[in-house]
Amino acid sequence: MAWRIAFCAGVGYPRPRIAVAGVNPHAGENGLFGDEEIRIVAPAVAAMRAKGVEVTGPCPPDTVFMQCHEGMYDMVVAMYHDQGHIPLKLLGFYDGVNITAGLPFIRTSADHGTAFDIAWTGKAKSESMATSIELAMHIAQE
Repeated sequence: MAWRIAFCAGVGYPRPRIAVAGVNPHAGENGLFGDEEIRIVAPAVAAMRAKGVEVTGPCPPDTVFMQCHEGMYDMVVAMYHDQGHIPLKLLGFYDGVNITAGLPFIRTSADHGTAFDIAWTGKAKSESMATSIELAMHIAQE
C-alpha cells in the first residue's frame, strides 16, 4: 500500500479522496441487484478506512465518475475493465493511460488498446503510449 500512497502524492494527491464504484447497477441497491457490494466491496472499503485511507463506497457506478469529474473525489477505483475505461476514454481517448494495481510489477498501457486494425496505416496516434511509458518511469522512481 505504501507505494500506492506515494504514487498518489507524486501526482499531486498526498491524501486522495477515493471513491470505490460498485459492481452492480446502483451499487446493488442493498442486495436488490446483487450482493457483491455487501459481501466484498463494503468490507474492503471499511478495512481501508480503518487504515486511515479517505475512501467512500461502494458508490453507484452510473454517477460516481461524474462526481469525481466535478471534484467530489480525486480518483475512482473501478470494479472491472470497461467500467473504468468508458469515462476515461470519453475524457481523454488519445492520451489516457491504464494502470493495473496489485501486481508484483509496474503495468501501464495505452488506453486505446492495440489497434491492430490500423497498424502500418499511418492512422495510429502515439500520445497514449508515450504517456503510458512516462507514467511507468515515474512510478518506478518512487
